[in-house]
Amino acid sequence: MTTTTLPEPAVDVRDLRKAYKDHEVLQGVEFAVAPGSIFGLLGSNGAGKTTTVRILSTLLTADSGAARVNGFDVAQDPGRVRASISLTGQFAAVDEVLTGRENLILVARLRHLTNSGAIADVLLERFSLTDAGGRRASTYSGGMRRRLDIAMSLIGDPEVIFLDEPTTGLDPQSRLDVWDSITELARGGTTILLTTQYLDEVEQLADRIAILHEGRIIADGTLAELKDLLPPAEVEYVEKQPSLEEIFLSITREEPRTRATAEDSS
Repeated sequence: MTTTTLPEPAVDVRDLRKAYKDHEVLQGVEFAVAPGSIFGLLGSNGAGKTTTVRILSTLLTADSGAARVNGFDVAQDPGRVRASISLTGQFAAVDEVLTGRENLILVARLRHLTNSGAIADVLLERFSLTDAGGRRASTYSGGMRRRLDIAMSLIGDPEVIFLDEPTTGLDPQSRLDVWDSITELARGGTTILLTTQYLDEVEQLADRIAILHEGRIIADGTLAELKDLLPPAEVEYVEKQPSLEEIFLSITREEPRTRATAEDSS
């Protein structure tokens, strides 16, 4: 009889606690992220998502509990944790004075990588930014800045990427572009921990979802497992109306001539 050994979690969090004065932000948070998966940490503002990510990325020290990233203890071996991760915050951390390509080259040089220009060109192509690579980042749309930010986070081939609310403030099309980028990263074997307050985001992206509420994980499982927590709703057959997102994307994706014809006929 053979036994199957499960791989060690890429991120393993046990009884994590953090308080600011009298306010206990994290109250025994626990979860595990499988290698090469997208893990969605879902919660409203103030639930403790960013605090959790800051602890895991060694920017903040927990009061108690333990956490390991890529097998390294975040408290005992922070240097090796930082060497194997990348963090993208809620707002794109690009230098607006530099071009997109220059931003990528700068990060590659800071990571002491050779052939920084070639690295930049590969990432510009991967994230559909080649045509904009020579423009200053200040001219980029929100979605383009976010894609550049994620591209910058990939320099050095980190095994784990923390994305802290990566689509905050983006328009619907830009959100979809970022979703595509995240999905592509996971297909390449990168482990992604995604924090968000958007239900549709984790529903579309995450292999596993943990719901963080008032500093506690109150549910953890696949989408199907979470759906099983509630009894099935009574089915009513009604005509399905398009959502506002579907309407917006349908209209904005029309060819200019089609839109002009529609306007002329009105």
